[in-house]
Amino acid sequence: MTHASEAHRWADQLDDLCTRIAPRFGRIEPRRRARAYLQGLLAPLERKNGWHLAEAAGDTTPDGVQDFLARMHWDADAVRDDLRAYVVDHLGDPDAVLVLDETGFLKKGDKSVGVKRQYSGTAGRIENSQIGVFLAYASRHGHALIDRALYLPDTWAFDASRRAQAGVPEEVMFTTKPKQGQAMLKRAFAAGVPCAWVVSDSLYGADYQTRRLVEAHGRGYVLAVTSAQRLGLKPVEDWLGDVPAKGWTRLSAGDGAKGPRLYDWAYLPYGIPPTGWKSGLLIRRKKGRPHQFTFYLTWAPADTALTTLVRVAGQRWTIESCFEEAKGETGLDQYEVRSWRGWHRHITLSMLAHAYLTVVRQHASGGRGARRARGGTVALHRTGSATAALASGVGAAAFG
Repeated sequence: MTHASEAHRWADQLDDLCTRIAPRFGRIEPRRRARAYLQGLLAPLERKNGWHLAEAAGDTTPDGVQDFLARMHWDADAVRDDLRAYVVDHLGDPDAVLVLDETGFLKKGDKSVGVKRQYSGTAGRIENSQIGVFLAYASRHGHALIDRALYLPDTWAFDASRRAQAGVPEEVMFTTKPKQGQAMLKRAFAAGVPCAWVVSDSLYGADYQTRRLVEAHGRGYVLAVTSAQRLGLKPVEDWLGDVPAKGWTRLSAGDGAKGPRLYDWAYLPYGIPPTGWKSGLLIRRKKGRPHQFTFYLTWAPADTALTTLVRVAGQRWTIESCFEEAKGETGLDQYEVRSWRGWHRHITLSMLAHAYLTVVRQHASGGRGARRARGGTVALHRTGSATAALASGVGAAAFG
């Protein structure tokens, strides 16, 4: 298949996606702006901020882009729901994993909503930043972000003046990150998102209510916790003495940049779960570093093998790939908005653009999505070719 044919097919698929979200925009102008914004996020621009997106759309000033993010009437949460449905349509699998995590957005000044000197995993230290909590969907067909929430520190939540300037809705109150994660899980469960597992890092894994929520909805979990997390009457670190000398098994938690992620693993059952379930402590020991451990609380169907728990634990890394891809390819962190509305609108459309790229790549590799594509299987994806082709103007009529 020629490069031009691929570009036409990619443009058709993007047009299908824009048709899916079109009802969320009541008038033709915001619909056209949404198409142009997505195309700009997918284009190989140096930066995907207001000026560059405006230039890509043929505007002489960023006023139209800024108006689209700040003042035009459309509901970012409704588009988020369309994004989630799109991901499920193309990547859905009953054995999929929901992944909770957060990422930081480094910022200057103190005007951007939610900005504060706080720990950012992106920087690996305390920096002036915003923190977004995200939910990713990971299946054998691919992975994509499906929900988001901006963390509002107490210094913002209880400051009426700052809230007003940033347009924080009155109903938005101070909410911990675990509770934001719970809200996203509830939305996914209520929408019938097919999945069997939830994974997260220790911030969310340590939260009792998060664990009970997952159990109540009949899913399993493999949730990281710190060594100080108590299981029964003692910290999980003290359970190491209960692992027999031959209780460790070397297994891969999935492929990384340098090949299989090999660790030594041990599992200790704990508690008296309901019939058909088992609960326990999963322990990961780093190869070559016998004193470096990671701990996970687990809840799983009774017949779940250790290899499955390890595989699920390894899905935690997929959300890091989502962050890296969305920041590098669809401008997740390249916004210049300061308001609550602007942040959620840009982030949602960036997530949607990233999900589109994930689906295109799945089509191109002949995966599940290829069966949905019009006209047969697409040729193998070449890095960057989809974004470059879309930027070339092929299918421009689809963008109004």
